[in-house]
Amino acid sequence: MTSYADVRLIDGSHDGDHGSRRRFTALEYLNRIGTALSSERNLDKLLETILTAAKKITNADGGTLYRLVDDKLKFEIVLNDSLRIAMGGTTGVPVPFYPIPLHTADGYPNNSMIAAYAALHDETVSIADAYTAEGFDFTGTRAFDKKTGYRSMSFLTIPMKNHDGEIIGVLQLLNALEENGKVAPFTVEDQRLAESLASQAAIALTNRMLINQLETLFESLIGLINTAIDDKSPYTGGHCKRVPTLTMMLAEAAAAVTEGPLADFKMTEKDRYELKIASLLHDCGKITTPVHIVDKGTKLETIFDRVHYVSQRFEILKRDAEINLLRAKLAALEAGDDASVSRAEGEFAKTIQRLDDDREFIRRANVGGERMSAEDQARVTKIAAQPIRGEDGAMTTFLTEDERNNLNIPYGTLTQPEREVINHHIVATIKMLEALPWPKHLKNVPEFAGGHHERMDGKGYPKGLTRDQMSVQARIMGIADIFEALTAKDRPYKLGKTLSESLEILAKFKENGHVDPDLFDVFVREKVYLQYAHQFLDPAQIDEVDTA
Repeated sequence: MTSYADVRLIDGSHDGDHGSRRRFTALEYLNRIGTALSSERNLDKLLETILTAAKKITNADGGTLYRLVDDKLKFEIVLNDSLRIAMGGTTGVPVPFYPIPLHTADGYPNNSMIAAYAALHDETVSIADAYTAEGFDFTGTRAFDKKTGYRSMSFLTIPMKNHDGEIIGVLQLLNALEENGKVAPFTVEDQRLAESLASQAAIALTNRMLINQLETLFESLIGLINTAIDDKSPYTGGHCKRVPTLTMMLAEAAAAVTEGPLADFKMTEKDRYELKIASLLHDCGKITTPVHIVDKGTKLETIFDRVHYVSQRFEILKRDAEINLLRAKLAALEAGDDASVSRAEGEFAKTIQRLDDDREFIRRANVGGERMSAEDQARVTKIAAQPIRGEDGAMTTFLTEDERNNLNIPYGTLTQPEREVINHHIVATIKMLEALPWPKHLKNVPEFAGGHHERMDGKGYPKGLTRDQMSVQARIMGIADIFEALTAKDRPYKLGKTLSESLEILAKFKENGHVDPDLFDVFVREKVYLQYAHQFLDPAQIDEVDTA
């Protein structure tokens, strides 16, 4: 690392090769710092690096980095070696000082504060001794010294400008130290070095802030799309938020594995961000899915639930049965046949009971579920075939072919054509995502997001990929998507399953080639399911799980 002796005298104050070497070393250090600043993604770490580098290159004992926010200079980083103070940045210690306003309450420039003056006038200010300097208010500095026993002396305050020439912050250095440790004023060379660094730092800081703003905007747009999707149906609301959370939980657990098939799976911060974006967009294609299919809560539902029409037909059959009874009784009374009257009344009671039972059965069948028995399907078919007089007076079947097919749906509430419409959302997702000009660090988003309905055995959709053809990230999202659907308590045809029920189903999916077995083992062994449950499930769903 570059020492104070290497960079202190870069103007060649000591003649000869020694001064040239120092000058070269300082410039080399500045170049290295510039490279480091341009590659730093974390804003807090970037700010900390700027101030630390400025202190080092001028051998300052302390320093402060301010960022301009709403006409005030906000304390971002405060460092002091002698007092062992480190606040702000990555330290986790908040800076307790109030921001410095650039203007007074009356709107006048705050020229009495050195940091505000530098920002207002775009001018570097070098103070040899704060206790003898005139024109600036160092009351706060002296109060700080009195409280700590410190002696603030030399100040070097430099404005930081972005590429548009706008002030974005101020870099302030305190107490330049000579080689013997004695405090001295900052030299012209110190000022040139610090100004050069401040210029590089301002560009790096501006770029990082712009990138952060663009990422925030991008994620907000994704959130807007997901809100539109979730709001299409009360039955899937929150799915687009819960799946990303569970995806990242499982991804972190998988990345922490040190042995076995997943030992080589690791994630950088860029990898994490890429997976986060993919998981947020995993169902974006659902924005193209018709609402009446997304929101289909019962088997007979289209824009409304047609079960009420079917119920009315039962009333028509009951009315017809009553008419037939009255006709039979009238004929029997005219013939003086009392026995026939009793038989007619008995048959009528049986008919009414059968129709009431069938109506109640149809209502239950319409709700849907996870499995409809063959016996129940046969009963629907039998009810469908019984005759009824239609609107035109002609005889027709009790249920239309469409009604019969819908009521005989074996799983859930969707017919096969409707399932194909729902399944098309993943095709739309891939198409939409592949059309975007992804930067290099997000180039895998379409593959990650588009693979969560594939299966390890190649029987999934839309591409029929096998496990070897899929990334670990896509396989992670597959488990997250299924587990969220199993435990979700807002589905129209079922209650949210308990942990034990959900894991039992996932275990079967592991055995039949549906989900990745190694990731499932991590999911269970590291209790990712429990971490998720405590955040999203009702207490009644969190039961004991036999992980064996």
